[in-house]
Amino acid sequence: MANLFTTLALVFVMSALISRSDGQLTSGFYNGKCGNTSVEQLIFNQVKSMMQSNPGLVGDLTRLSFHDCFVKGCDASVMLDGPTSEKTAPENLNLDGFDDIDTIKAAVEGVCPGVVSCADILVMATRDTINIAGGSRYQVQTGRRDSLTSKAADAANVPGANIPLTNAISALAKMGLNLNDFVVLLGAHTVGIAHCNNFQDRLYNFSGTGKPDPTMDPALVQSLMSTCPSNLDGTQNQAFLDQTANSGDTFDTGYYKQILIKRGVTKIDQRLGTDSRTKAMVGNLAGDSTFSVKFGKAMVKMTSFGVLTGTNGEVRKICSKVNS
Repeated sequence: MANLFTTLALVFVMSALISRSDGQLTSGFYNGKCGNTSVEQLIFNQVKSMMQSNPGLVGDLTRLSFHDCFVKGCDASVMLDGPTSEKTAPENLNLDGFDDIDTIKAAVEGVCPGVVSCADILVMATRDTINIAGGSRYQVQTGRRDSLTSKAADAANVPGANIPLTNAISALAKMGLNLNDFVVLLGAHTVGIAHCNNFQDRLYNFSGTGKPDPTMDPALVQSLMSTCPSNLDGTQNQAFLDQTANSGDTFDTGYYKQILIKRGVTKIDQRLGTDSRTKAMVGNLAGDSTFSVKFGKAMVKMTSFGVLTGTNGEVRKICSKVNS
């Protein structure tokens, strides 16, 4: 989840909300649409089975959701194959979870063909991974359709992990998400990884000084140097975004606690703990037992942005390609 936020203009955001949606998302949209099969329970069972062998799925799908939703909305456009699709953009080359969504989609299609969109499957499966990893089970809204197009150029507007805090906050504000939503959603970094190239400059040549970032705990600097040697291709190795021991795949408040002791991995992580607008929020969330509840509410807001509903889009049979 190293790349988080789009820089869409306000006018575009407002037009997207109007033109891309001619219906409403609702909770329980699929109730009764697949006979006696509960779509949400089927997806939960699939996710639970997958996570027994791959607990890192929570980080993979959470990041995949962000990369899908922050480019024009949650429409599964990031899943489409093609020589110039979003998958091919530099921002998305390290995304994982596509095969897992394909597996879940196949299971759903097996009992309920042509009904459940890939966009909704991603939203529901992400919620389930968070729940299984220790977070609260929040109620999702469904009824999305899948996009017919996917362009790498659109993904190029997703900034990296070193985006200035002000830019990130402004981008979310244009999507109807406030400062509190921003700090809570960045708590997704309590699970998942970042590749070395997203933070390597903090270890060896921060701001051209030839030295490590002085705001990073020296012990963490040394630890990450062993993971990310200066002569290594920064896309090869990776580190947990939450440096709490044995907590990288657990949905908890460890991420915020690490920031308080200068152990944020990327620039945007540590800036949360030093910026006057967010520092107090980080402190509060570090000890907040209701964090995952708040995260769920923020996810519902984020995943409602610019979606395709009603007669817009389609329900793909296979997530990686449009229906023929």
